[in-house]
Amino acid sequence: MKNLLADFRTFLDVERNVSEHTRRAYLTDIEEFNAFLHGRENPSDEKTLIAAGTDAVRAYLSFLFGRKLKKTSINRKVSSLRAFYRFLLREGVVKNNPAQGIRTPKTEKYIPTFLSVDEAFALLAASTADASAAGRRGRAMLELFYSSGLRLAEMAGLNVEDVHFDEALVKVRGKGKKERIVPVGRPALDAIRGYLSATEALRKEKGIDPFRGALFLNNRGGRITTRSIARLVDGAALRSGIGRKISPHALRHSFATHLLSAGADLRSIQEMLGHESLSTTQKYTAVNINRLMEVYDKAHPRAKR
Repeated sequence: MKNLLADFRTFLDVERNVSEHTRRAYLTDIEEFNAFLHGRENPSDEKTLIAAGTDAVRAYLSFLFGRKLKKTSINRKVSSLRAFYRFLLREGVVKNNPAQGIRTPKTEKYIPTFLSVDEAFALLAASTADASAAGRRGRAMLELFYSSGLRLAEMAGLNVEDVHFDEALVKVRGKGKKERIVPVGRPALDAIRGYLSATEALRKEKGIDPFRGALFLNNRGGRITTRSIARLVDGAALRSGIGRKISPHALRHSFATHLLSAGADLRSIQEMLGHESLSTTQKYTAVNINRLMEVYDKAHPRAKR
């Protein structure tokens, strides 16, 4: 078991080049399936990972439904098993992929949560009063989330040298360690400059190169964590008075939705968001259509039946 997982981990790192988060999810899903196989009431010759057949995977699917997991979670776990057995098949460890023919549940269409332009501006305005280093850090992060549509992990992973002030660009390391270049607005650049200026003393005290290394620091001079960034967004939402809890990802959705509403094309938005497939980006068209229908229903005299 350990050797199989170690080999699969190497495959994910070297050949698939997946992110740490994705790799951890794959390995956790496989370990859970292995635990299920060894805990079945009527164990058979399918008790091990290598010997498991399609019936075992179907039984696992029923088990997951019984736990009342979300359909997206179930689909992800089955997808992890497919990838694992494809790897074993390629290596000659198994003769077939028992998860390949398994039908997964159809998921509901997902409509992203996003802020209106006024709500986004209220959120940004709520972070202007605090002139401390922590306050400037929060302002810079919120501006950058909304300005460039970064993911939470991408924000935490930014380095000082990734921000190109003269070109108004930022280099982002996204999913699967893929890099992309994203435009960044002047307010966000100004906020980052203000934050770097406010942390000059801390960086000097900790012996941190002011031109290289982590852009956003915690109070001890280390790289800030994703959890800390999420708490920061929670606090800003509370202070803004918008009346609802939002996540950092809602700012990413707002970035894309507002670009689309203003006439940006899907291909450009796909490139800026770092989506591998255009179909992932197309969910924002559904948001736009829903908004149009709301306006139509409210404004057109013959809209309501």
